[in-house]
Amino acid sequence: MSTVREETLTRDPQAAEGRNPITAWLRRVPISDPVDRRNAPALQVVLLLLGLSTALMWLYRAVFIPVPWRPGELPAMAMSLANSALALFGVWLIRHDRFQWAIRQTLAVLALGTIYAYSTQGTASQTFEEPLLVAWIVLAGLMIGRKALWLMVGAVMVAFVAGGHFDVRLADGPDAKPMTALMVVATKATIFLIVALVVDRALAALRESLKEASRRGDALAQANHRLEAEMAERERTQEGLIQSRKVEAVGRLASGIAHDLNHILALILGYTSKGRQSVGDAACLHVLDGVEAAARRGVAITGKLLDFSRYESTRVEVFDATAALHDVMPLLRQLFDPTVRILCDAPDAPSYVAFDRARFDLIVLNIAANANQAMPEGGEFHLGLRPCDGEQVEIVLRDTGSGMSGEVKARVFEPFFTTRPPGQGVGLGLSVARSILVAHGGGIEVESAPGEGTTFLVRLPRARTDA
Repeated sequence: MSTVREETLTRDPQAAEGRNPITAWLRRVPISDPVDRRNAPALQVVLLLLGLSTALMWLYRAVFIPVPWRPGELPAMAMSLANSALALFGVWLIRHDRFQWAIRQTLAVLALGTIYAYSTQGTASQTFEEPLLVAWIVLAGLMIGRKALWLMVGAVMVAFVAGGHFDVRLADGPDAKPMTALMVVATKATIFLIVALVVDRALAALRESLKEASRRGDALAQANHRLEAEMAERERTQEGLIQSRKVEAVGRLASGIAHDLNHILALILGYTSKGRQSVGDAACLHVLDGVEAAARRGVAITGKLLDFSRYESTRVEVFDATAALHDVMPLLRQLFDPTVRILCDAPDAPSYVAFDRARFDLIVLNIAANANQAMPEGGEFHLGLRPCDGEQVEIVLRDTGSGMSGEVKARVFEPFFTTRPPGQGVGLGLSVARSILVAHGGGIEVESAPGEGTTFLVRLPRARTDA
C-alpha cells in the first residue's frame, strides 16, 4: 500500500505539493522504474548536501578567514570543488531520468577519492570520515545491488591497505611501532567486512521479502483477473440464455401466426388468379397486379416468420441469381416509397447459385425494407451482382440513406436489436438473414457510415453450371 501511495504522489504533483513543496519537487522526477523513483528523493538530498556544503565551506574559508593559504590547501580545495560539481551534476542526471548514472558516478568518485585520501594521508586522519564509508556501502547495496556493495567494500579495503602502507612508511623512527599500525588497519578491515556481511544478508532478506510480496501481488492480480473474466462469462451466458428463451417463445408464436396467415394469403392469391381470368378491363388487371404483389409480399413476410421459428425445412435448389434479382423487382417497387428510384446493375450473363429461392427473396426484401426506412425523403436503391471468388457470388444491395453509426453497425446483426420506434420492428430480420446465409455456406457484411448510405454484401454459394 505504501508503494502505491508513493507512486500516486509522484504521478500527481499537485497532491504532493499540498503536503510539502520541497518533497514534491524531489519526487517530481521523470523516472519510469518504481524502485529508482522511490530512491531518487533521498539520493538527491545526499548529492545536494555534498555539492553545496563543501562549496559553502570553502567559500567561508576564502572570504572570512584571513589566514594565508597553507601548502596543499589549494589542491585540496580544487579536488573538493570538483567533487561538489560532480555531485550537483548527479542531481541533474536524476532530474533527466539518469538515476543509475548518477548513483554509479557518485560511488565511483567517492571510492577513488577514499583511496587517494588514505594513500596520501594515512588512516589516522580519516578516522572521523570512516562512519560515512558504511553509509556509502549501504547506499550501493540498496540502490544498485550486491555487486556494487562488494565493489565498494573492495575499494574501502584497498584504501585501508594504502593507508596502512602510508602509516608504516611514516613509522620508520627508533620509537616507531609498525605492527601497531598494521593491527589498526587489520582491525578496521575486519570490522568493515563484518558490517558488509551483515548489510549484505539484511539486503538479501529484504530483496526476498520484496520478491515474495511481488509474487503474492501478481498472484492476487491474476486471481482477480480470472474472477472478473468468470463474472463476465457468467453474465454473457445468462444473457444468451435469456435471448434463447425469447427466441423460443417468439418462434412458437410466429409459427402459429404464419400458418394461419398463409391460409388467408393463399385465398387472396386464388381469387386474384380467378379475377385475372374473368376480367378483361386493363385498369382492373392493373389493380389485380397490385393485389397479387401485396399478397406475395405477405407470403414473404410469413416465410420470414417460419424461418425464424425453424419449423419449416430448407429446400436448396440451383437457380440463376441474375434472373432472381429481376424477378424480385416488382415486389421492390411495391415495397419502396414512390420517391425512391430502384436501379438494377445485374449483368445479362447467368450466375447460378445453390440456395433456397424463397429465402433469397426474403433476404432481399428484408434489406430493402430497412433501406426504405433509411430514405424517408427519397433516394436510390441499387441492386448489383458480381463474382466474389471461385466459390461464391456476391449480391450488392446499396442505398443512399442516412447510414449507420459505428455502434449501430457493430450490432446490426444482433437478435432483437432495432433502431425503429416501438411497434415498428423487433430486430429479427437481419439476424435471421445472416443465420440462413451462414447455414448455407454464404455470408453477409455491411459497409456504412453516417450520411454516406449503407451497402450490404450478400455472398451465396456458387453452383456448378451443369447441376
